Amino acid sequence: MASNLGVVELTIALHRVFESPSDAIIWDVSHQCYAHKLITGRYKDFSTLRKKDGITGFTNSNESEHDFFINGHSSTSISTALGLLTSWELQNKHGKVIAVIGDGALTGGMALEGLSNAGLIQKNLIVVLNDNQMSIEHNTGAISSYLSRLTMSHQYQKFRYGFDKLIDKIPYLNTFFRKFIFRFKRSLKGLLLTNNLFTDLGFEYVGPLDGHNEAGLERVFRKVMKLQGPVVVHVVTKKGKGYSPAENHP
Repeated sequence: MASNLGVVELTIALHRVFESPSDAIIWDVSHQCYAHKLITGRYKDFSTLRKKDGITGFTNSNESEHDFFINGHSSTSISTALGLLTSWELQNKHGKVIAVIGDGALTGGMALEGLSNAGLIQKNLIVVLNDNQMSIEHNTGAISSYLSRLTMSHQYQKFRYGFDKLIDKIPYLNTFFRKFIFRFKRSLKGLLLTNNLFTDLGFEYVGPLDGHNEAGLERVFRKVMKLQGPVVVHVVTKKGKGYSPAENHP
């Protein structure tokens, strides 16, 4: 339950902004999909979860049109989401594809291959990095240390969204001035977020964000869905959020 309590606000924000199943939400660690199941038509059957002839504990395409893959655990979401997006483009389908992956799963080789390929081919893939500093145990290693450093860049994000809010209030901005603002923000990001792995791979990077601020996540996702090219949205969450026994012993 700890994993699912940690993504309640994130799940609600995703479903309020994106239109599943016209837009696809691909859960990497798909035992985090309980809130997703509850709000996609399986509430009345939820008491049968993981029981014989009941609904499964993971996403299952045989169970719902909102589940795009029979998926377990882990590190596959970026690659499968990129494949789904490519196939939709060949069919002239224009939905958004969102891969939700945890910081633990990001250490898997297939996840890194997916990032590399997505950055190369520059499709409009959205990767939500759910960073709770946990996998089965507390994360270790270079990727974990790197993400911890990224979470210290909150000051830049606070400035960025305050700046965007100010610019939105200025009427009749011409194209030249908008380009100037865009370049200014990219330069500032380069100064404050040096050696960002995701931007170096060709992604736009947004974050880190409070993963339990549902309204704030909605605002960000509405902006992100308009971006062209691949983007990583880095959210920081706490396993077991809202239930102290699970928070203390996730």
